[in-house]
Amino acid sequence: MLSLTRRSTLFGLTTVFASLRASLAFGAADTDRRFVVINLRGAMDGLAAVTPYGDPGIRALRAALVLPSPGQPEGLLDLGGFYGLHPALTRLHGMYGAGELAIIHAVAGAYRERSHFVAQDLLESGADQRLTSGWLNRAITAMPGRPATGKGRSPLAVGVAVPLLLRGPAPVENWAPSNLATPYADLYATIAALNASDPLTGPAIQTGLASRGFSKEALAGQVAEGGRMEFPSLARAAGKLLASPNGPRVAALEIGGWDSHAAQNSRLRVPLQRLDEGLGELREALGPAWKSTAVLVMTEFGRTVRVNGTNGTDHGTATVAFVAGGAVKGGRVIADWPGLGNGKLFEDRDLMPTMDLRAVTKALVMEHLGAPAGALDAVFPGSGRVAPVSGLLRA
Repeated sequence: MLSLTRRSTLFGLTTVFASLRASLAFGAADTDRRFVVINLRGAMDGLAAVTPYGDPGIRALRAALVLPSPGQPEGLLDLGGFYGLHPALTRLHGMYGAGELAIIHAVAGAYRERSHFVAQDLLESGADQRLTSGWLNRAITAMPGRPATGKGRSPLAVGVAVPLLLRGPAPVENWAPSNLATPYADLYATIAALNASDPLTGPAIQTGLASRGFSKEALAGQVAEGGRMEFPSLARAAGKLLASPNGPRVAALEIGGWDSHAAQNSRLRVPLQRLDEGLGELREALGPAWKSTAVLVMTEFGRTVRVNGTNGTDHGTATVAFVAGGAVKGGRVIADWPGLGNGKLFEDRDLMPTMDLRAVTKALVMEHLGAPAGALDAVFPGSGRVAPVSGLLRA
């Protein structure tokens, strides 16, 4: 078990900064279709993002976290009588109503041990074991006509690092904007909490944060004004570049802050708002190219169904994935819902997975990017038992 101490936190800030910041990467692809993957690092609670309010088990097992039903003040945004979107996801709700958002619920990768590090590696590698390349890079390599040269579509990564998702045979260049060095408020909150009992560092950190404008409310889950627009700004930049006739066609973005072990309701609202605003900015910046775009939003695993002792949730298994864009056959929740009653939870604690996320990624790689079916074994090694989802995209 990983033990987090003040010393390990303070000496590991560089790594943690990278994991919590939003970042953006581009890949070359010889196609007029656009494909964007957004990785939510930290394990988003799918039951909070898309709540099955029609299942009586949800309030029985996590009454302290479930938001009011649709139609009530601060209530969920209805998705047809059983599921409801978190009220922070207003733009996503609009896309759902326009038939541009499909929600995949009770989905998970092949991994079951609940380690962020291993789960992220397997999520990005697309395999049952850790690899040194990512499925999106291998998918680009497998596309007909790849590599695209002489068309201004050279791969470009914008962020502190190139994610594993885009590492591999197709080279990716790297550039980081200067404002990417400022971490989110939730990292500051962790540092302050770990040092709270120290008579020397505790008061000094609190004073320093107060002088930079971080109130107690900000450290509880709100974000200082300087960092609020980072992910939406990167999403808009991605959209503008992807919209260019000679620009890249594939992009990978990341946004952190999803680990909600404590005070989940207050901590989740801000990253959900960032995600929602970013997708809205991406859609607007793409303009007419949105019609030929598919966006996959994924996270490494979900959270426990039951609430822990600090009004949060711990590492779980199944969660949700979003597939948005004008190319998507949306306006629906795709799920073989397992239920939340007695005997229906995975290991009596988590939402039971009923779909492998690779069924979704395979469908997007094959039907949207145009990679041949025969290349799927190379793009997703060891996943022959997982069949692509059918009918995910518009004809």
